[in-house]
Amino acid sequence: MTPFAIGGLQMTTSGLRDNLPYLQAKLDYFMFLFPWVQMVVFSELAAYGPNPAKAEPLPGPGERKFQEMAAKHKIWVVNGSLIELVGEHKYNTLSVIDPTGKVIARYRKMFPFLPYEEGITCGDSFVIFDIPDVGRFGVSICYDMWFPETSRTLVSMGAEVILHPTLTTTIDRDVELSIVRATAATNQCFMVDINGAGDGGNGKSIICGPAGDVLHQYGTGEELVPMEIDLDRARRYREVGMRGLGQPLKSFRDSEVKFPIYSQSGVKSDYFNQLGPLAKMTRGSRAGLPDEDSATPAALVHPGIPPLVQ
Repeated sequence: MTPFAIGGLQMTTSGLRDNLPYLQAKLDYFMFLFPWVQMVVFSELAAYGPNPAKAEPLPGPGERKFQEMAAKHKIWVVNGSLIELVGEHKYNTLSVIDPTGKVIARYRKMFPFLPYEEGITCGDSFVIFDIPDVGRFGVSICYDMWFPETSRTLVSMGAEVILHPTLTTTIDRDVELSIVRATAATNQCFMVDINGAGDGGNGKSIICGPAGDVLHQYGTGEELVPMEIDLDRARRYREVGMRGLGQPLKSFRDSEVKFPIYSQSGVKSDYFNQLGPLAKMTRGSRAGLPDEDSATPAALVHPGIPPLVQ
């Protein structure tokens, strides 16, 4: 057994003010209750919300507050994320901080929630890190999870646990819960998906095991949960299959299938190229629908879909 205790902190945060004093006070209380916790994970942009006026170069004052929290309690801290300022570019950047307060890694969100997360530049590097005598962890942020290639890449790099801060306030949260479970099962890994509450999200954080099993699903309000996981479960399932059944990582490794959509120069698809621009929906839009006087199903009038051969 390789146990490791993670605190998933679903906290009520504001998008209009500095949340750091509140986060710090609640962490102090949480660690008083559960001093055996070894890592805490905050939700995406928990410190200041999605406020571009709070962008700061890293290292910077916001990140240092999280470093102080880690050193004070001698725990690993995944700070959710901050808006990082690099010249004229802004990134949604997560920091991994060790129990001495040292930043050991930073990860820039690869898939900002466009067209809504405007002004955020895409990151281009995956991040994993090792905790001695425990295992290998990977990180991703919110919308990254909707692209299964991100999680599969982390797992191909050896990640046994994916830490996934989120800021979801929208009605698709139930879909995200399904994606978390599917990601855990298809990659035989633990998924720690932590959303915020209040302005910081509609809650429903979820922690899943490597069989896609729900270890805990939160409610919609503030909830601070300590959870001990056993990384040997992931290792066992990767060797013998979930419940003695499927071994998807080995099947993927051994497959000779070449996926034509992927190339070194990016995604290649004539069909994708026929889709419209990445933009917010406009009022009254009929994009993707047939002409109102046409009886032909929309899927059959799209110019990017080749005809089926009978």
